[in-house]
Amino acid sequence: MTSGERRLARRLEDKLEDDYLVWYDVPVGPKQRHPDFLILHPSRGFLILEVKDWKLETIVEFDRMSVTLATERGLVHVVNPLAQARSYANELNGVLQADPALRQPPSHPYAGKSIIPYGIGVVLTNISRADFDANDLGDVLPSHKVICQDEMLESVDSEGFQERLWAMFDATFACRLSLPQIDRFRHHLFPELRIVPQAAQTGLFAESSAAETAMKIPDLIRVMDLQQEQLARSLGDGHRVIHGVAGSGKTMILGYRCLHLARELAKPVLVLCYNRTLAARLQSMVAQKGLADKVAVRNFHAWCYDMLRTYHVQKPSGSGESFIEALVPAVMAGVEANAIPRAQYGAVLIDEGHDFQPEWFRLIVQMLDPSTNSLLVLYDDAQSIYAGKRKHFSFASVGIEARGRTTILKVNYRNTLEILAVARAFAEEALNTHDSDEDHVPLIDPQSAGRRGAFPELIHCDSLREEAALIAMRIREARDQGRSFDDIAVVYRNWAQAEAVARRLQQENIPHRWAKGQQKSEIFEGEPSVKLLTMHSSKGLEFGLVFIPGLCSMPVKGETEAEEARLLYVAMTRALESVVLTHHADSAFTKRMQETLYQVEAQLASA
Repeated sequence: MTSGERRLARRLEDKLEDDYLVWYDVPVGPKQRHPDFLILHPSRGFLILEVKDWKLETIVEFDRMSVTLATERGLVHVVNPLAQARSYANELNGVLQADPALRQPPSHPYAGKSIIPYGIGVVLTNISRADFDANDLGDVLPSHKVICQDEMLESVDSEGFQERLWAMFDATFACRLSLPQIDRFRHHLFPELRIVPQAAQTGLFAESSAAETAMKIPDLIRVMDLQQEQLARSLGDGHRVIHGVAGSGKTMILGYRCLHLARELAKPVLVLCYNRTLAARLQSMVAQKGLADKVAVRNFHAWCYDMLRTYHVQKPSGSGESFIEALVPAVMAGVEANAIPRAQYGAVLIDEGHDFQPEWFRLIVQMLDPSTNSLLVLYDDAQSIYAGKRKHFSFASVGIEARGRTTILKVNYRNTLEILAVARAFAEEALNTHDSDEDHVPLIDPQSAGRRGAFPELIHCDSLREEAALIAMRIREARDQGRSFDDIAVVYRNWAQAEAVARRLQQENIPHRWAKGQQKSEIFEGEPSVKLLTMHSSKGLEFGLVFIPGLCSMPVKGETEAEEARLLYVAMTRALESVVLTHHADSAFTKRMQETLYQVEAQLASA
């Protein structure tokens, strides 16, 4: 912000009540124009303000269309700020009028026009009202559409300040926006914050074009809450850590940040996660946006392999798990020996950071260019499901300067209340919250956004083969009801379950992709298909309908009930709308799930 914009921002914060919404430098309309300030009030409408720090002596000529300014670079010609504000307002108003929910109905005298009044104005932060009048600036800027220097002082009356703002409206009419209508306004105002069905974990890459928006606007619009919106737009520089529950929009925020940094930085941006399947999903989205040359998306161990290969550092011997585990110390040794350069990236963004070990963070921090020092870590310790990898540590101990730059997101937007309540109650003991300061890793109790839906199902079958047959039948039913195969996943615990389901889907010619081996990186390619994923590989992803076969196989021998409950919690919270669990025998988990379903259903019924 300029100094004048900062002063106005303080006045708006001090002089406006809590029911106002104010945005700074937000892109509006298909052309993504950037007004200085946009103000929305549910019973007034929206107002666009252009702020100018011009001094009277620098203005050479001023007419209704343009202004000539004397600067250090010589004479500069710019657009009249009121004409500039009007073009922004027309751009945004056109988008709003394309939404049937925000325009007058056919029976209204102004049918087809927006239901939201709007105004435009100019703030002259270095010109007093007396100088404005003495120099006849009112001939080119109507007096009622201008706030002058002495009218935005800290001492001005709040009511009088607001009256000046709303005097900038040429036409006023009755307006009372509901909360859903305000959400629709925000949906159109800032499309990067839309929560897109079937792609919410990467919704920031999936915004619609203006033409698509005009053609088809959903009845139910979901957007980030105001905390998330503010966070996404104002992360700032330096190291940032976001602790968020499953489904809270962490990866959406990462996506927005990724797009922003790719446009701003000269050096490439690196996006890392532990999960190969999630990396493949993010990578395909980045490629679709034409950012593959600016943004590298890798799972952590694949990135380590790239470092050794690119800089001709000797790779470790062996194969399988031992080879993968040896990659990290080999890269660390290469960095220490200056064989692998530091400061390669303008920014590093880490998704699912709860699966990273402390020494990985120490390595990654060295890859940041000190001149930008831009690091974003997304974390949810409740989803840390790799046994033996969770270690308690402070961010400061691994070189992450997170104090004062940590945010907690508690609201789950992904799951229905029913799914979240059952998953949370089942895993309650494993997910008990504990207090922690901001430099450590807190475990956060998720809160539902309140979206309602179908209750989770637990179905008993005679055999694993019958479970597979049931799942295939339900998939066909869902497809007949209009659900895309891409929006369906089978999330399994062991290989036998996946084999049984894959065999049945093959027999019934149901297109499917099984995330195994190298195929993990290709699972989201090609025609729509049902996805078969391990519970571990499902992390960070989401689908409208999720099947979890073989619940009776849990807890797996050799694993604790707490770890297995945490794993099932992750699997269940992949479901946006419906989750179906099947079993063909009894186990500690089937009995516990039956009790949980009964208890939660009773609680929700009495609420």
